[in-house]
Amino acid sequence: MEYAVDEIMKYIEEEDAKFIRLAFRDAYGVQKNISVMPGEIRKAFDSGIPINPRRIAGFRDYPYASLFLKPDSSTLSVLPWRPDSGKVLRMYCDLYTPDGERVEADTRAILKKAAEKAAEAGISFRFGSEMEFYLFSKDENGNPTRIPYDCAGYMDIAPADRCENVRREICLTIERMGLTPERSHHEQGPGQNEIDFHYARPIKAADQTTTFKMVVNTIADRYGLSADFSPMPLPDRPGNGYHINIYAEDREGKDVAACAAAGILNRIREITLFLNPSEESYARFGINTAPDRVDWSDEGASELMYVEESFGRTRAELRSPDASCNPYLVYALLIYAGLEGIQNCMKLPEKAGEESLLLPGSRREAAKLAKTSDFVRAVVPAGIMNEYLH
Repeated sequence: MEYAVDEIMKYIEEEDAKFIRLAFRDAYGVQKNISVMPGEIRKAFDSGIPINPRRIAGFRDYPYASLFLKPDSSTLSVLPWRPDSGKVLRMYCDLYTPDGERVEADTRAILKKAAEKAAEAGISFRFGSEMEFYLFSKDENGNPTRIPYDCAGYMDIAPADRCENVRREICLTIERMGLTPERSHHEQGPGQNEIDFHYARPIKAADQTTTFKMVVNTIADRYGLSADFSPMPLPDRPGNGYHINIYAEDREGKDVAACAAAGILNRIREITLFLNPSEESYARFGINTAPDRVDWSDEGASELMYVEESFGRTRAELRSPDASCNPYLVYALLIYAGLEGIQNCMKLPEKAGEESLLLPGSRREAAKLAKTSDFVRAVVPAGIMNEYLH
């Protein structure tokens, strides 16, 4: 829900808020923020709050000394772990040039444009996420270790599952911030967890993924632990996946998710660099349930794309991404690839088994595929491309 500036000012006064964090993200989806006092809020909405872009990935080449943050009032939220007196609020922001133009390298803007293109074509996308992370102990100096918080396994319960209370507090916290967690459980690895979200429209889904990672890191720290979302925190244990559930329908309400899934599979090798941007992303492929083949399944196996129909709705689950990716950029790429599949009435390919095409085996190979892709160049601005290719 969007709020008028006067409504926000009234809320700030009623809630005794003293700091407002204006949050944005870099090319990799890493959240950044600047805190302002309540007296700056009108200025933020009217003309924006200036930031220096030269030290932020994705904006280094911009020909401006300052870019401007303008808040999205619909993302207004209290940070529940901050003091009740002198509360801290947070709003996500969009980036603008001094001329009032949207910054094309702002990945939130890229996603908004993709969602608008889909709407023009009469297609509505929704995304849900299933994200895994490890919890590690800290040493006597408060530094992260590689010692898992417990030795439990898949869907174990307490007392073997020592992470139970941490997951509970994470779910309650994000619920207080307006997000909708659905399920949580212990994953396969020691100290490994998964929390799943209800599907949402693209911008909200990406915002909640960013919020989720912030909350997990904050709550873990409050328990004296460190959270790790990286693809392979432990070399001999399961990696962390970021499974993305995709729903799509046309303006008549017809389910077109299967065609969207076919379009995504058609472009998956070209966009893998953005779904799996780190070097260790590629060590995860082929391990346990992390797929490494351009294949699909309707039987719950470990193929790249799992497509099922239940209660009259098709869900396509993409299993290759990991949480080191930028959800705004990833969802944008999935929308454009999905639109290709829908507009061309693509069908899911025949299951090729052992002969199916492999995903890139290294970041270098993925970068080469992205660099030579006309599809990628049409979606990803030069400033973002340069960050991922260097």
